Amino acid sequence: MDQYLDDYFNFLTVEKGLSANTLNAYSRDLTSYSRYLVEFEKVSDPSAISQSMLLSYLTFMKNSGHSPRSRARVLSSLRGFHRFLVQEQHSDHDPTALISSPRSLASLPKLLSQNEVERLLLAPTGDSPIAVRDRAMLEVLYATGMRVSELVGLRLGDLKLDIGCLNAFGKGSKQRLIPLGEEALEILREYLQNERLKLLKKTPADEVFLNARGGKLSRQGFWKILRAYAIKAEIKQKVYPHMLRHSFATHLLENGADLRSVQTMLGHVDISTTQIYTHVIQSRLKKIHQQYHPRG
Repeated sequence: MDQYLDDYFNFLTVEKGLSANTLNAYSRDLTSYSRYLVEFEKVSDPSAISQSMLLSYLTFMKNSGHSPRSRARVLSSLRGFHRFLVQEQHSDHDPTALISSPRSLASLPKLLSQNEVERLLLAPTGDSPIAVRDRAMLEVLYATGMRVSELVGLRLGDLKLDIGCLNAFGKGSKQRLIPLGEEALEILREYLQNERLKLLKKTPADEVFLNARGGKLSRQGFWKILRAYAIKAEIKQKVYPHMLRHSFATHLLENGADLRSVQTMLGHVDISTTQIYTHVIQSRLKKIHQQYHPRG
């Protein structure tokens, strides 16, 4: 199995361009899986791995105290590995093909309602450079579903405002083009044309969003800004940056967007990662039905 794992990690490094952190996570997941197969199932040939063996491994993880979220992440790692083995003709079947994710409804991502998002976006008031910057950041984050690391790392050269889009660089430095809505485009132009120059100090900076000292805004800095506006907007739940990404995806699907388009905009490699948002919608519909149906 070690040789197959080495081939797969080489594939992830060279062809997929995954980051070191992501590769380390895959390595931990797959090394544990391989060890289990060899020690407990006495299997080292990929073609001999059956669906029942894989289910036994997931049960073993559950009994060892791993959460549904952890087991769902591991299953995603195993899917990629087994698909690679079939693709490279090291195996004639994929034992993960018919196995659904063990992720429970309790572990579904938290998100904001559309009303809460509206209140949050309206929270920065005034015409100061900081207020305009903050409105632009919140609008762009919700309009694109970017990760906060992508937002604070956004550079002037990544903006394609003439076509209403921007380039985002996600995990593994993968690039994707994401459209901006009219509201985000308008406030971003206002910030760039007027207020950014007021924040910019003597030292040149290529980042789009600058801090009060004219330098790059940090993730922690944005987190504090978001938390302050969430309190101002009277949002009762604890708000963190990734909630806007979750809200972006869920609201798109609720309004008729197709799953593949949302996957592309989020930069998910595997569509199974994006499918979690369909479970969010199903969960919310059940709650609405139970709350309002006369026989609920």
